[in-house]
Order: sequence, then C-alpha cells, then structure tokens
Amino acid sequence: MNTFKTLLVAVDQSDASDRAVLVARDIAQLAGASLRLLHVREHQVVAGKGGGVFDLEEPEQVEQLLKKELTALEGSGLEVHTELRRANVGHAAQQIVAAAESADAGMIVMGSRGRSELAALLLGSTAYKVLHLADRPVLIVH
Repeated sequence: MNTFKTLLVAVDQSDASDRAVLVARDIAQLAGASLRLLHVREHQVVAGKGGGVFDLEEPEQVEQLLKKELTALEGSGLEVHTELRRANVGHAAQQIVAAAESADAGMIVMGSRGRSELAALLLGSTAYKVLHLADRPVLIVH
C-alpha cells in the first residue's frame, strides 16, 4: 500500500518553498506519487467605513509563482496538479491542512521561512501551525 500516493506541497514566494518543491519531487519519484501544489492567497479584512478585503498579492504574482514551480517540475514524469485557496492573514495553516485532507494527501511538504524566534512568537509560524493541526506527516524544508 502506498501511503504517499499524493503529496501536498504548500508553496509561497520564499526560497525555502522552492527547495520544498524539489524535495517533494524527489520523494514523489521514489514513492510513485503525484504532487498537488497549493498556494494560499492571503487577504486582509479592514473593518469600518471605507474598509474592505485587500489581497496581499496580485493575481499575476500568484500565476507567476505557480508557473515557476511547474517549470521546476517539468521532465520529472510526475502527475502535478495546482490549487489556489484564500484565507485571512494568519489563517493559511488551516487552509493547507484542509487541502491535504480533501486531496487525501499522505504528506504535507512545505518550506520554513526561518523567521527569528521573536518574529515567530509574535506573528506565528504557518509551518508551526500546520505541524500542530495536521493529522498526517509534515515535512518542513529549510
């Protein structure tokens, strides 16, 4: 039985994310698995008069990110799917875990931006949250 039939790879604009894609590629090739690249597009909700929902990234940035990661996987022989989800700032981890559950992914692979301990404490770490929310293995690539 192949536990790692599908690997979910959470991608963002970081170098660690690029490395995570390559590590996931290698694991998927060894396991005969497919990859699901997930990007969570965060937005800020501003309440009050003149408020609204403001995306932290332009759609073109997201498109370029996914295209870059797909290009890195060309020639790998892997089945690769992409998925885009949205979340309020600070809630990407919940979307990553939910996507892994809905894709029945055997493992979540993601990069860690390597924030300082103080920044991680104040802002929270998406990788840390995923580690604690997920009910499946999580591989963090630094």
